[in-house]
Amino acid sequence: MEWSERADTAIERYAAGETRGLDQRQLTQLGNAAWAAGLSLLMAGRTEEAAEWLRRSAQRYRDSWEGAPPDSWGRPIAAMKALLLAGDDAVEAARWALDAGAADAESPIGRYAGTLALLVLGDDVGARVLGTTLRDRDDFPPDVADALVELAGADRVDYAIALENILDSFEQRADFLEDVAVADTVLVLQRLAETRGVAVELEASPLLP
Repeated sequence: MEWSERADTAIERYAAGETRGLDQRQLTQLGNAAWAAGLSLLMAGRTEEAAEWLRRSAQRYRDSWEGAPPDSWGRPIAAMKALLLAGDDAVEAARWALDAGAADAESPIGRYAGTLALLVLGDDVGARVLGTTLRDRDDFPPDVADALVELAGADRVDYAIALENILDSFEQRADFLEDVAVADTVLVLQRLAETRGVAVELEASPLLP
């Protein structure tokens, strides 16, 4: 299936989902469908349409927060990622994550949300300190932790090494959210790296636009 077809399928799924009762679980599913549509359109080179769906995804994830189970950190993470990929200001989503206590979370996914939020807000010192706590853990990808820390420290060389390793890990994966095979973490980190002047060139990959 080509990317435009994947986008159409996700959009149809989103439209069908809107007809159901929108509790926090259904809102999350809508966020996932909009995310799939946005990423697929991005891969198809339809950037303006992609941005529209990514914004919609971020809003649905935000809407789903009320009534969500404790420590549902994937929702603010996904909202920040969606807005960054849309080329939008993700500050509000970052503040949401921090106000919810992400920086003080016990779980690595919570601290990831906090580190990402601090990077969005430009607090690189805080992001480096918090990101360092994600290193050397068995329950968090080491290359992602390294990329976050080196990005916060504006170390282009070590950031590039970590980013390439993340892309390699994506290329070895079989499972993707909504079956959309895109290295979204790589794209998000590169958006943050661009604002710091440390973005790197990567080899062509079927998982990147």
